[in-house]
Amino acid sequence: MEEKKYLTFALGKGRLARQTLELFERIGITCEEIKDKDTRKLIFVNEALRMRFFLAKGPDVPTYVEYGAADIGIVGEDTILEENRKIYEVLDLGFGKCRMCVCGPKKAGELLRHHELIRVASKYPRIAKNYFYNKKHQTVEIIKLNGSIELAPIVGLSEVIVDIVETGSTLRENGLEVLEEVCPLSARMVVNQVSMKMEHARITSLITELRKELNKE
Repeated sequence: MEEKKYLTFALGKGRLARQTLELFERIGITCEEIKDKDTRKLIFVNEALRMRFFLAKGPDVPTYVEYGAADIGIVGEDTILEENRKIYEVLDLGFGKCRMCVCGPKKAGELLRHHELIRVASKYPRIAKNYFYNKKHQTVEIIKLNGSIELAPIVGLSEVIVDIVETGSTLRENGLEVLEEVCPLSARMVVNQVSMKMEHARITSLITELRKELNKE
């Protein structure tokens, strides 16, 4: 009998990976060696289930999945929208909830209402461009930043920012507020397009089990 191939999972590092592994444990998928904080290993294996796991930076997860280095990825919706890879988004895992928003000082609300030509700073230029050009039909100049986005309107680099908002406390402390909501965000499961065909039974069974578990909450 032919041995089953490994199903390989790319998990976004940090809290996302921890929450994913907790969810997986609830349906009987465990990987003890990934919990060892001192390990130097990069690939973690559950031989009994023929599953492999590795941790990756969020923006890299869709890349690993698109090119087949991982069959399945767990990553935030923000990353999926920004990276725009050829992958299947199959399940909303319901954790890591937050919002992508247009934020700035209160007075910038007028500029948004009147569709003025403004500068928008963001770590997510694709999401920002799609929102302003395709949804609002407002022409803007988009500036990509990697660090503290909240600085941009404070020092005059941009009128507004497009960024992830969880509690909004950082915005309030810096005299900024949510002006418009772009979209809700949460952790999602994505699947390689070829893997979905070749390992259809295993992957759809996993999705079904996870969906059942999530519906209990």
